[in-house]
Amino acid sequence: MAHLDLVDPIDLGEAVCEDPDDDKFLACALAARAKVVVSGDRHLLQVSGYRGVEVVRPRALLESLKAG
Repeated sequence: MAHLDLVDPIDLGEAVCEDPDDDKFLACALAARAKVVVSGDRHLLQVSGYRGVEVVRPRALLESLKAG
């Protein structure tokens, strides 16, 4: 069963990532009140923890699910 919530990204007010095109992922995560973004993008990984949003690599997520 699929589940989908559409959100409007919030305004971050400032550039967060070294690559500003990546900010949209944080803006959507914050709008959705997500705690985790799964990505291998190095710019997103560098800002992991921004406003409580952790950025994890796909492999790390799979490993944590296996251990959990």
